[in-house]
Amino acid sequence: MKNFAQSLLELWKHLGVNQRVSLIVAAVAVIGGLIGVTLWSQRPDYQLLYARMGDKDAAAVISYLQSQNIPHKVTAGGSAVQVPSSAVYKLRMELAGKGLPSGEGVGFEIFDKGQFGLSDFVQRTNYLRAVQGELGRTIMQLQGVRSARVMIVQPENRLLLTEQGVKSTASVFVDVGGGKLEIDQVNAIRHLVANAVQGLAPDQVAVIDNRGRTLSEELKQDPTLGTASSQIRYREQVEAYFAKKVESMLSAVIGPGNAVVRVSADIDTEATTMNSERWNPDGQVVRSQTQTDDTTNTTETRSGGGAAGVSANVPEKQAGATETARPISQSEQTRKNKTITYEIDRTTTSTTRNPGTVRSLTASVIISRRPPTLVPPADPTAKDARPTSQPAAPRTAQELDQLRQVVINALGLKPQPGQTLDSLVTLQEQEFTAVDPLAALPPVPLEARVGGWFEVASRWAAVVGAGVVLLVFWRMFKRQKPEAVPIEVLSMSPEQTTRTLPNASNVTPELLNELIRQKPANIGVALREWVSAGSPGGAPASKN
Repeated sequence: MKNFAQSLLELWKHLGVNQRVSLIVAAVAVIGGLIGVTLWSQRPDYQLLYARMGDKDAAAVISYLQSQNIPHKVTAGGSAVQVPSSAVYKLRMELAGKGLPSGEGVGFEIFDKGQFGLSDFVQRTNYLRAVQGELGRTIMQLQGVRSARVMIVQPENRLLLTEQGVKSTASVFVDVGGGKLEIDQVNAIRHLVANAVQGLAPDQVAVIDNRGRTLSEELKQDPTLGTASSQIRYREQVEAYFAKKVESMLSAVIGPGNAVVRVSADIDTEATTMNSERWNPDGQVVRSQTQTDDTTNTTETRSGGGAAGVSANVPEKQAGATETARPISQSEQTRKNKTITYEIDRTTTSTTRNPGTVRSLTASVIISRRPPTLVPPADPTAKDARPTSQPAAPRTAQELDQLRQVVINALGLKPQPGQTLDSLVTLQEQEFTAVDPLAALPPVPLEARVGGWFEVASRWAAVVGAGVVLLVFWRMFKRQKPEAVPIEVLSMSPEQTTRTLPNASNVTPELLNELIRQKPANIGVALREWVSAGSPGGAPASKN
């Protein structure tokens, strides 16, 4: 080992300045590369532990990781924490046991502690806080929602006095960053909150984002169309429905993006209630019938004994009175009365027509021209034979009429007598202007672009650095020129001379071994000279 170090020292002394600098640079580059690879291989593989955490939860999680001396990284502006991949699942279970992350607000864990001695008002307030916290945590699970808060207002429950007309209301604040929630997501939030609170209607839930926009205003139901905004919103919905219906059908025929459809709808916004009553005299029905029969019989007779009474029994008159006979009187009377009551057929109709009826529809359709066709070359064997582009012929009037009829049938339009089809649907063929799809995209924020650049740079920095070092070393190596280094040639004994070959340009193994044994410091220089000179028997400078 001592001889090896001495030989290296001797070799270093015989090297030139450029050779020494090249050797030092190469050694530093190799050692630095080895150190970098070692450090990179020992770096733990970080994976996401939790993301989209609030400041309170992030502080609690980081505090726990620091107390356990666990390496971690904080990303996404402090809302995400990364830990080594080998400890992800273990840490999640440990943090879940401690109730972390707890999310924004307080959930039903508020009742885990003893509540003895609290008043009914405090209990109801805690319950409302728990519902708000649980709803906020649930809304945060939606895609695109970074954080959420829910505020619920319920009418006070009184025993003797209740205010009529007071309803429960709720407000939801969502932080979507720079994104935007879809209409379906906003509607889902409204129904989620409304069904979690007793007596709360979806129209009483207001959803607001971090930019101050009311997302739920367009979703409120107004069956009566009492306001101008609700009328315009309803008309836009009707027109968009019919336009999408026709455009999707035309896209399947002439290709996607080759048709533009706009529909105009005339909406009846008046609510009408009509009551009508009709009588049908031909439809008489006997309702009641009454018949009365009256019969009267009267009979009167007179006998020879005289009239009955006091005057007939007086003696004075009985003697001188002349007995006269009176005729018999008899009368008979019969009367019949019949009453019939008829019920006439009556029809009562009550018609209530709500606003929103579509009175009429008109549509304007613009379709793109046919794409150009490729014509094969006349001589395919030619060297510069290429297909040529030939403009397609425009559609005929018959084809346009057929497409117009398809649109009319899709919209369910029925022309009135004397009305032309062109007045219902206007269809034209035009050449569309090519639009760059990248120009329609929103500009990427500077912060996102810088973050992407740093991420790409961190991945390729080591590779680029190693390539630069290798390139510099290679250029320096190419610039180096071999220098003549004087070496000492030993005088050979007669025995060694006899062992040499007749050809002085050949070196025997015995001679090489003898040289190595006598002067090991000169072997490296001699070999390099031989290689640079083209043969081992070059003409080194001799030194006695």
